[in-house]
Amino acid sequence: VLDPLVAAIRALAGERIGDRALWVAAKAVYSSRIAECQEWEIGESFFNSLTRRVFATVGVDPRVEFVDTDFDAPPTAPREPAHRRFADAPPEVLVGRALCAASGWESPAFAALAGDAAAVSARLGQQLGFPPLALEIAPDLFFRGHGAFLVGRALGAEGNALPFALALRHDDARGVRVDAVIAGENPLAILFSFTRSHFHADVKRPYELVRFLSELMPRKRLSDLYTSIGFSKHGKTELYRDLVRHLRVSEDCFVPAEGTRGMVMLVFTLPSYDVVFKLIRDQFDYPKDATRRDVMAKYRLVFEHDRAGRLMDAHEFEQVRLPAARFDPALLADLLASTTESVAREGDDVVLRHVYLERRVRPLNLHVGEAPPAEAHAAAADYGRCIKDLAKMNIFTGDLLPKNFGVTRHGRVVFYDYDELCWLGECRFREIPKPQTPEQEMAAEPWYSVREGDVFPEEFPAFLGLSDELLGELTARHGDMFEAAAWRRVQDALRAGEEFEVLPYGEAERLRANATSV
Repeated sequence: VLDPLVAAIRALAGERIGDRALWVAAKAVYSSRIAECQEWEIGESFFNSLTRRVFATVGVDPRVEFVDTDFDAPPTAPREPAHRRFADAPPEVLVGRALCAASGWESPAFAALAGDAAAVSARLGQQLGFPPLALEIAPDLFFRGHGAFLVGRALGAEGNALPFALALRHDDARGVRVDAVIAGENPLAILFSFTRSHFHADVKRPYELVRFLSELMPRKRLSDLYTSIGFSKHGKTELYRDLVRHLRVSEDCFVPAEGTRGMVMLVFTLPSYDVVFKLIRDQFDYPKDATRRDVMAKYRLVFEHDRAGRLMDAHEFEQVRLPAARFDPALLADLLASTTESVAREGDDVVLRHVYLERRVRPLNLHVGEAPPAEAHAAAADYGRCIKDLAKMNIFTGDLLPKNFGVTRHGRVVFYDYDELCWLGECRFREIPKPQTPEQEMAAEPWYSVREGDVFPEEFPAFLGLSDELLGELTARHGDMFEAAAWRRVQDALRAGEEFEVLPYGEAERLRANATSV
């Protein structure tokens, strides 16, 4: 949308295209127009995207950008409530009404509406301790992959509330079924995770919907919620605003992020703010041979591809201005020495010409070294599951070292180092040939040919750097990841058109009676 719009405006404005007085006036008129709109905050981000293309602004310019919103309160009244309330009926009836109302489908569209509604109400009653008295439901469904999700909360007699989502699947032979009940703040937060692809949702008024979701998941930032429902550009706006607010009320300095020094990316963070800043180095350490363009293409791939709950979402920013006094001197010296294509010093400020912002997670290699044995074993097992989940999405991480993986606050292992990430189908998974002579057996270097794209899974255990105990746990759970034939089977299935899906919930959350194989 923006490319033709910029071209049209350049043609209209002519020589006045760079006249800031003209844009100050345009912003004022534009603000008055979006004050009549149900999506005014998205309109502000849209205007920012336009003016930043026209001016290539370094930092921000509040005269021609909505650095802060122009509205202290919503300028328009909602045309419908942020959620629908269902009460004054038995719990199973409430669930049935909610399913039909949110989906817009009549009961014949469901394979077993009454049975599913009874099973859902029983599951919610178990979580609450007694049957729910009322339900408050988001007005529309959220679609992703092969599923649709109804989201809301169940209210109990003592005023307590249980956030939940119902996962809906479609059986061609029978109709729509409820596949799972995802109940509780943490499971719901995993459903809306920054490691998953964005939902498709017909959101008529984002402001109220995001605030309702925030009540269900209070530890999630507004930026994460906007992004999760498809408004990634406005998610960036909210993240920047949140960062600016945090800098005003904090005093700590930016420091290098914990973990092993990156060979491609320089990563730093603010200890009091759970986000990392990732910049591409000017030169990559040996044996990395990618280019800056290659790395940026990998981040774009991750943004556009199904992340299966295992790849970190990264917001890409340009021309971010930060106070130099907030940088640790050693970090600032490193930035100015090794990321000159991405960083510049301008007076009292540091300008990040190009940077990725990601949620901060604990590096896996550090986590397993300090966590209690049970947590370390669970992380080692989920590390293998993470690699396999990505393989089902046709993604091979390339560099399997634990330092390139992190652990979220929910204990899930995710991957965040993208410079060697590639399509699984591009790899050739091979067994190591058996030596035919004593000389071959004793050779210090491979005596067999190795081409670009060759991968030898038998070698994985030798360089992962896990303790014998954790390697044993990984092998017991996912030993087939060390077998070339297992990787080739996944490749063959993908080439044959088989569609894998990594569900955002576990077996315990499914309604067993109607669980389908995916």
